[in-house]
Amino acid sequence: MRQHSAFIGFGSNLEDRLDNCRQALEALAALPACRLLETSLFYETDPVGFEEQPPFINGVALLKTVQDAHWLLRQMLSIETMLGRVRVRKWGPRSIDLDLLFFDDLIIDSPDLSVPHPLLHERRFVLEPLNEIAPNFRHPSLGKTVAELLTELKDVDQQVKVLFD
Repeated sequence: MRQHSAFIGFGSNLEDRLDNCRQALEALAALPACRLLETSLFYETDPVGFEEQPPFINGVALLKTVQDAHWLLRQMLSIETMLGRVRVRKWGPRSIDLDLLFFDDLIIDSPDLSVPHPLLHERRFVLEPLNEIAPNFRHPSLGKTVAELLTELKDVDQQVKVLFD
């Protein structure tokens, strides 16, 4: 069976943010036919979109799996539910958020899944930790590496600071 590389963004800004992120990573690592290979440092970031909420802890993980992207998405949504995620407002506060950023070099555009994540190239809170673990990964539709996307990022005011690993 073919091994796939999946980059997953994670974030939390409710309750014990750090514990929520750690629990999500543990749940990802426990998925059948999956291996958690690498995780970025944890970053504290200002909210984007809806700014009247607490700061986030964000990071990126690299997962290897023999499963397909839609299967992985379903598992990620299940982990969010297990960790108390309630969807009330777009870009609002959340106990945990898991986003499938890249799945190999595939481009997927279906009603329930868009890969690469459509906004990742505009988000410092995604690009900083992604650059830490995969600076040379090439965005399949933009043709640029993660490092190049980070360098070209226009939002210089977005605050991202390294917390810990």
